[in-house]
Amino acid sequence: MKKKTINKKSRNWILFIMASVVLFAMILYSNALIQKIREEERRKVNVWADAITYKAGIVAYMEKFFETIRIEEGKRATILAKAMQKVIEAPLNEDMSLYLDIIASNSTIPSIETDKEGNINWTVNADNDVLTLKHINELGDRKVEYDSVIMNYYKKDYNILYYKESKVYTNLRTTIDNLVESFFQEIVINNASVPVVITDSTISDIIGYGMINEDEIKTKKDEIIKHFLSHHPPIKIALPNQGTCYVLYDESPILTQLRYYPIVQFIIVLVFIIAGYLILSFARRYEQNQVWVGMSKETAHQLGTPISSLLAWIELLKEQEVDPSIIKEIDKDVHRLETIAQRFSKIGSEPELEMTNIAIVIEEFIEYLQSRISSKVVIKINRNDVKNFNLPINKYLFEWVIENLCKNSVDAMNGNGVIIIDLLEDEKHFYVDVTDTGKGISSNEFKTVFQPGYTTKKRGWGLGLTLAKRIIQQYHKGKLFVKSSVIGRGTVMRIELKK
Repeated sequence: MKKKTINKKSRNWILFIMASVVLFAMILYSNALIQKIREEERRKVNVWADAITYKAGIVAYMEKFFETIRIEEGKRATILAKAMQKVIEAPLNEDMSLYLDIIASNSTIPSIETDKEGNINWTVNADNDVLTLKHINELGDRKVEYDSVIMNYYKKDYNILYYKESKVYTNLRTTIDNLVESFFQEIVINNASVPVVITDSTISDIIGYGMINEDEIKTKKDEIIKHFLSHHPPIKIALPNQGTCYVLYDESPILTQLRYYPIVQFIIVLVFIIAGYLILSFARRYEQNQVWVGMSKETAHQLGTPISSLLAWIELLKEQEVDPSIIKEIDKDVHRLETIAQRFSKIGSEPELEMTNIAIVIEEFIEYLQSRISSKVVIKINRNDVKNFNLPINKYLFEWVIENLCKNSVDAMNGNGVIIIDLLEDEKHFYVDVTDTGKGISSNEFKTVFQPGYTTKKRGWGLGLTLAKRIIQQYHKGKLFVKSSVIGRGTVMRIELKK
């Protein structure tokens, strides 16, 4: 029977290993697929980053070009002011055609000429709303947009020329600003669909971001920068008005989800494996229970007829004046058979539990057993300091448990040794410890001994401890287990019942 149990264990381990191999292969394939997606995404990010860098170069070039135009516009405005100053200061016989041509050629620079009190004399290229103004102060806050040049024309008298950047320059600056804005939009709404931030040259402050919650930027700025740097090296770019900046990015949400997919897959498959194993185990146990119940009922039925006959034979022997001591022992065995038949008849049905003195049940059974085992086996019962032995049990089934434990102990001692039954209690539990001086059990077999079919004997079905554990756990809601065991010195089996 032990060999069958080992084969069953081996079969379960083989199935488990096969399932593990299949699951491991699925995880490897998933990881390989995720790695390919990750590499493809990295390629897209690099292409996008290169495009950003190229566009940043264009923006930087346009900014430089814009600055050059701004300087040239300033020079033109200065030349215009000097030409007007020269016209005012020049003597009457001097040729003014060059200066007048310079003044007349101004078709882009908005100019306003006032006297020293600020009264507007004339305007050139000014906005429509400026044409109706009478005094320079009427410009309000817009006055700061204008530079000014003082033009002296007679002693302490002078006029003032106000000028600002030309409309061409203003339109160009708007275009540059739109280009810069579109550049940031390209970063925020990136084609690579990854969380991205732009930092300053020190990689400590975020000046732009995309696909990230704004609240996270405010509360977890440093954590985000540290996290992005740990995943990918920064991309160096140059932005207008910002100088050297860095683009930091993270993996896309899809790739992050795919990275956890093997774990989720493993958990799902594991749940299915466990569920399948439990269902099969339940079905197997149910089938075994049905077989046991059927065998028990049939055994009880088959024992009924010979027991009735034996009872009749006992009465006949009494009339034949046979030795009364012999008849008494035969009567005990017949009643024992009746008890066994009752045990088998109760398997599969809910037994009735009655308040019973456990000590008396054990002592009566030991008295019967002692005369039917080797005289070299001594059985002792210690009541210790237990005050109340009454517990709800089924006498016939509980006695069966004691019988199985004692018979196993006798076999373990090879018919020579001591069995001690200790009755113990605490506030919540009642204990029955069965101690023998047998060959002992290794620690890795503490649970195996209760499995169906497990036995070390040449004869027997290996069901005694299995039935005993079933009776204690299912019918009496208690526990039966190996409390301790030492090879070559003996074993202690414990029954634990709730009070």
